Amino acid sequence: MGEVEVGMVSTFFARPVVAGIDLTTPIKVGDKLHIEGRTTDLELVVESLQIDNANVLEGKPGDSVGIKVPDRVRRGDKVYKITDV
Repeated sequence: MGEVEVGMVSTFFARPVVAGIDLTTPIKVGDKLHIEGRTTDLELVVESLQIDNANVLEGKPGDSVGIKVPDRVRRGDKVYKITDV
């Protein structure tokens, strides 16, 4: 399994637990992500994506998307898509 960098955490909201991510590569619902930073290391499956509080199925480069995360992430954490290759 490999990882491809897809963006960076730009914001974090504690309630609901959501990360704002600035994308450099497309992601979609169902993708498996790895968020890593100085004190962050978590994996999750994207269950929903939002752009400007509207649900979308895919985010493209340049989009700022919101995704629910299982734990706190921090601004500047890198976001990777886990691939099967």
